[in-house]
Amino acid sequence: MTEPSQRRRMLNADGSSGIVRLGGDKRAWSDDLGHSLLTMGWRRFLVVVIACYVVINVVFALLYASCGNCIENARPGSFVDSFFFSVQTLATIGYGRMVPNGLTANMLVAVEALMGMMFLALVASLAYARFTRPNAGVMFSDKAVIGLFDGLPALMLRVANQRADEILEASATVTLVRDEITGSGEKFRRFYTLPLIRSVSPLFALSWTVAHIIDDQSPLQGQTPESLAASLSEILVLFTGHHEGFGQKVHARRAYAWWEVACKSRFADMFSDQADGRRAMDLGRFNHIEPL
Repeated sequence: MTEPSQRRRMLNADGSSGIVRLGGDKRAWSDDLGHSLLTMGWRRFLVVVIACYVVINVVFALLYASCGNCIENARPGSFVDSFFFSVQTLATIGYGRMVPNGLTANMLVAVEALMGMMFLALVASLAYARFTRPNAGVMFSDKAVIGLFDGLPALMLRVANQRADEILEASATVTLVRDEITGSGEKFRRFYTLPLIRSVSPLFALSWTVAHIIDDQSPLQGQTPESLAASLSEILVLFTGHHEGFGQKVHARRAYAWWEVACKSRFADMFSDQADGRRAMDLGRFNHIEPL
C-alpha cells in the first residue's frame, strides 16, 4: 500500500483544484480584489478588514498629530488621543470632548468622514454578500464504495440533505479522472462521465445513494486498487438542484482519491422504524461501511 506521504491528488476533497499554479501574474489578487474578498475564508476576510481599519486610523492619527494643536481638548503630542479622534471621525459617531480646531483639521475630518462612509459601505456589502450566498447544505460520504447493487458490481457513494428544506430537481454527475498514456507516449488527464442508475431526484429531502454499474462499457471494469493508484484515479461528484429555502439553484461537489474508494464494501443502513410508525434517518451512520 502506498504511504500517505506519497498519496498525491489532483483534486482536493472539496472538489477544488489541487494543482499549484506557477508562472501566473502575481498581480491577479489585487486586480480582482472584489472577487478575492468575496471568496476568501471568513478568518482571512476579518483579518483584512481589521488591518485596513487600523491602518486608516493610524495614518489619519499621524496626520492630525503633525498639524500641531488641531484637536481641542486633546493632550499635546498624544498619539493615543489623535488615534481615537480618528476612530470617532471614521465611524461618523460624533465627538465627545475632542473636536477639530482650524481649517486644516476640518479638511482632514471631511476627507476621513468620506472615506469612513465608503469603507463602511464596502465592508457591509461584502459581509451581506458572503452571508446570503446560498449553500446547498449537502453532505457527501467520507468514502465511495465498490460493492453490489441489485447483484451487479457498482461504484456507490452517499449524499444527504442536512436541512429540513427540500431540494427540487436535484441531479448528480460522476466523473472518473485519471492519467493515461497516449500512443505517442504523452501523458494526458482523461475525464470519463460515468452513467448512473439514477442521475436525477425530483425531490431530494433525505439521502441518495448514487450508483454506477461497472459493466463491460464502464472505464472501471477490471480496475484494481493498484491500477487506480498507478493512474492517480479520482472520482469527481457534482451535485446541483433548486433549493426551496433559498429559492435558487445550489451546487455542491466532492472528489474521492483512489484510496478513498473502499472495495468489496457496502454502506450500512441508516433507516429505522420508530415506535409511532414513522421512518427515521440516522445521520450518525451516514459514513458507516460494512464489508461484503
